Amino acid sequence: MSLLTADYDYVLPEELIARHPLPHRDASRMMVLHRAEQRIEHHLFAEFPSYVQKGDLVVLNDTRVIPARAYSDDGRIELLFLEALGDTTWKCLVKPGKKMRLGASVTIAGNRGTVEKIYPEGERLIAFERPVDLDAAGHIPLPPYMEREAGAADAERYQTVFARTRGAVAAPTAGLHFTPGILARIPHAFLTLHVGVGTFRSVLTDDLTLHAMHAERFAVSPAAADAVNAAGRIVAVGTTTTRVLETLGRPLSPQEGTTDIFIHPPYQFRVVEALLTNFHLPKSTLLMLVSAFAGRDFVLRAYAEAIRERYRFYSYGDCMLIV
Repeated sequence: MSLLTADYDYVLPEELIARHPLPHRDASRMMVLHRAEQRIEHHLFAEFPSYVQKGDLVVLNDTRVIPARAYSDDGRIELLFLEALGDTTWKCLVKPGKKMRLGASVTIAGNRGTVEKIYPEGERLIAFERPVDLDAAGHIPLPPYMEREAGAADAERYQTVFARTRGAVAAPTAGLHFTPGILARIPHAFLTLHVGVGTFRSVLTDDLTLHAMHAERFAVSPAAADAVNAAGRIVAVGTTTTRVLETLGRPLSPQEGTTDIFIHPPYQFRVVEALLTNFHLPKSTLLMLVSAFAGRDFVLRAYAEAIRERYRFYSYGDCMLIV
């Protein structure tokens, strides 16, 4: 066990970053980690249903990514719309920040907004003259490491096939591999966690316990709670699903709220017993969560093997099933 951020680092060749999706969602590779035997296998995601046992429940996050990236009419300001705080008021990230001081204004599609507050981490509270139509003015906010603007195909491929509840600024990427056909073959339930911008942020403190985790909004329906409580083994699809389940525990009760849970070694899991997840950035809270679930040494050994085997990394990349 280590609480040093530096111990969750690895070096990834640039060419292994998946900047575009594969032609077919379920064509991704799937590395399988068997925790008890410390054993690694290589499969395709299309084989995932064969790992779902009788009594299992696969739990997925049905959040939908909003077209949250927009540019001012003069092209000088980039905004990432993080959270609606009213009909016309948004919490946003802005670039460059020096042009968006308190009282500064920005116009998007003819809609003028004014900076009314600057938060400690740099977000701006911007009040617009009328509701912002992001569907008309915004773009899908691909992660920075893709180093490209979203294209027409990303509007569909950077959403899961089951995305329905609008509010995320990043996709729950473990869910991107699923097709309607695969979903139909497995017992499953949905909860919602709106993935925030914090998912892109690395841990900057040397001691990871000093890292301030971002809060994200979640919702669990009565049907989802009943399904989780009646199930045997819980198979979580993604770290976002895991964070909600581990925040609430079991028996699960239907509710809405926020979670800022930071799962890292030596955390003891209470609900999740198997985890499907993508390959995560070095020194990220997501890599630390996976390390808590499978053990840091085993996870870093698996990452090293994934690099040797030329797996595709990050949002549009391959996946890992930990059982």
